[in-house]
Amino acid sequence: MMKHYYISILIFFTVLGYASTPYRTRILTPSIKTLQVAVENENNSLPILELNDTRKIEIRFDEMSHETKNYSYKVLHCNADWTLSDITTNEYLSGYTNGYITDYQHSVNTHYLYTHYRLNLPNDEMQFKISGNYVILIYEDNQQDKPVAQACYSIVEPKVSITPTIRANTDIEINGRYQQLDFDIALNGYYVRDPMTEIKTMVRQNNRLDNEVQNITPNYVSNSKLTYINNKSLIFEGGNEYHNFDISSVYAVGRGVDRIAFNGNYYEAALFPDKIQRGNYLHDFDVNGRFIINNQDAFGDVHTESDYIRVQVTLPTQRPFFDGQLYLGGEFNYNLTDQNSVMRYDNELAAYTQTLLLKQGGYNYQYWFIPKGATKATVQRVDGSYWQTKNEYTIYVYHREWGARYDKLVGVNFSE
Repeated sequence: MMKHYYISILIFFTVLGYASTPYRTRILTPSIKTLQVAVENENNSLPILELNDTRKIEIRFDEMSHETKNYSYKVLHCNADWTLSDITTNEYLSGYTNGYITDYQHSVNTHYLYTHYRLNLPNDEMQFKISGNYVILIYEDNQQDKPVAQACYSIVEPKVSITPTIRANTDIEINGRYQQLDFDIALNGYYVRDPMTEIKTMVRQNNRLDNEVQNITPNYVSNSKLTYINNKSLIFEGGNEYHNFDISSVYAVGRGVDRIAFNGNYYEAALFPDKIQRGNYLHDFDVNGRFIINNQDAFGDVHTESDYIRVQVTLPTQRPFFDGQLYLGGEFNYNLTDQNSVMRYDNELAAYTQTLLLKQGGYNYQYWFIPKGATKATVQRVDGSYWQTKNEYTIYVYHREWGARYDKLVGVNFSE
């Protein structure tokens, strides 16, 4: 009897832990690579659909072998903070909660063998009933205690409109290193009983997770509009434009690539060494951290004909940073600061280095420094920070009306 009691307590706290942990798009096993979550046929889009949209969320990933795996998935609804919401599946889905990923193809003429998997939602077996945040958990052999990947996306039912303003005049500096984001939310006749408690807002810069801002309080509230102005939590580092490189061809070096060669087993590429460039803003065209899969020499589908390349990134510096850790930031690692993106210092080279296994295409990245004891990264340590930098801000507006059990997503705005 006591044994069953302990088991019940363990299950309770395990479920509680999952419910309180924010979900993020991430890969959870080394055999999975290049997880992509976007609107179908819109390569640079954020994964956001309107409720009852005719478009689809498209999820793609590679498993690094030619063995056909049995992958299934489960769809969960989340709160505004990406923790698990407290509603049943038949409240947010029509059809089945679980499904199988049956669309797959083996790679063609690649030195790294992989199988490419693809899933679209909604589909004939599953449709969304309500707006909000969603996560798909992907499993192998239906082992639901061991997900191999999770993919986050949002469904919006547009009820409000958002008007943002980005300016260099902040409470910290004028035309310096920072950008102030202000915005208005026009309710457009949409009824909100108590905006101060029912409305939740979340802001991301370049889809970064480390410096996202949640639960912002409006400065002014009227029957028709909420105003967020001069809010110190909405002051962001301007940062600098992203570094970029192109490995879409193995026969000619692309932008940012110093050399590329075949070592007998696979291709290796070395990027031009970067420089610490504080104090020097250089305008460049980037896509704010995103990447795109491409093979200039492909005859058909780039998703199955693109090879994997080992890419070496190098940042020379006389000595390592002893007061924190340096990471590579970008969508290639889902904007996560973990062991897959950390830079290692090489004493012989007097440089930070990192070797990434990446699929052919074009990539953006930045150097993010996290001081000891902090969770928010700064770009200033390596690339500097400038008010002129073109950044993308995404504003999410959620509404949990009085007595409701989930957060509706009633407005989204993208701005640069």
